[in-house]
Amino acid sequence: MASRSLFVTLRRKCSASRMVGNTCISRSFSSGALSESLQDSQEIDDLKTRIFRLRLPKRSVTNVLEKWVFEGNQITISELRQISKDLRMSQRHKHALEVSEWMVAHNEFELLDSDYAVRIVLMTKVFGIDAAERYFEGLPPTAKTSETYTALLHCYAAAKLTEKAEDLYEGIKNSKLSLSALTYNEMMTMYMSVGQVEKVPLVVEELKRQKVAPDIFTYNLWISSCAAMLKIDQVKWILDEMRADPGFAEGWETYINLANLYINIGHLVNVEFNSLVETENGITQSEWITYDFLIILHAGLGNKGRIDQIWKSLLMTKQKMTSRNYICIISSYIMLGQLKEVGEVVDQWKLSATADFVVSACRMVWNAFRDIGLTEKAHDFQTLLIQKKCDSSISLE
Repeated sequence: MASRSLFVTLRRKCSASRMVGNTCISRSFSSGALSESLQDSQEIDDLKTRIFRLRLPKRSVTNVLEKWVFEGNQITISELRQISKDLRMSQRHKHALEVSEWMVAHNEFELLDSDYAVRIVLMTKVFGIDAAERYFEGLPPTAKTSETYTALLHCYAAAKLTEKAEDLYEGIKNSKLSLSALTYNEMMTMYMSVGQVEKVPLVVEELKRQKVAPDIFTYNLWISSCAAMLKIDQVKWILDEMRADPGFAEGWETYINLANLYINIGHLVNVEFNSLVETENGITQSEWITYDFLIILHAGLGNKGRIDQIWKSLLMTKQKMTSRNYICIISSYIMLGQLKEVGEVVDQWKLSATADFVVSACRMVWNAFRDIGLTEKAHDFQTLLIQKKCDSSISLE
């Protein structure tokens, strides 16, 4: 009787609502909201959902995995790899590492080289480089492959540990392992990030000497290094090589043709700006020739508005700026005769906490414009530097 009385009371309180089974649903709900509410009550219960419910890093994925198996459920290696990948994409590195540990601890799973490589990267993110090094050293010889070596190289490069990366790179080259472009790209990325752009072409030379096929990132970094050093003729040569590479699709032809305009700075007429925008929209994020080079390309096209947008977006992303970034944007504004903007960027560079102002870099810009015959623009840049009192002890003449 007591339970019946309680039920009647609940029904009276829900008089302005309707009942679904024993659940009171407000009439003010839309049909979509009702559907969502019912769906929430029947949430899918799978392994990935349970793991992603943990939220806090201190909560244990291992316990979830053990409970899942205790309940009589199966776990496949492909399922664990996908969950680990999803966790990494969500920046949940500790939980991804626990999944990796589970895979290693259970001998029924046949691990691939990529599984060990992922573990090295995860250990670096969770416990630091030292832990990753110890793990790598403890791997059996059969697991010390190009993938695991490259994974450790990636960790050194990301941490800008140049000497360690170079030592490991030499060790990899002497190991007679079959390497892919990825290994060389890691070194090129590191040299770009630490401002040693002159070393990038040397890595490319080694890649070619070993008859390793370059990929889009190889060309990406190679072109960007030449753009940073303002070596215009080399950029043209690289673009010609890209065109001749059988590994590149026809869709790249338009982009390469536009990029070739870079070598004709200051000599463009009747350019169709919309074609460049269309090309940008047709290229995936993994195929960009880097923002630096894209900025200079737009400068060659005379598209100041697009340069302003790209530079603003770079500043808003809180990306660590390097002298290379400032050289490219300054060069672009000089091309267009926008001295006000050049002055603003110089001020930003001088105040930057991530990139020291480098007079030698300004000298390189000045020399490049003078060498290609744009002496007036070179003189304007010199005058601006004097006005900004960048370094009164050095003459650009």
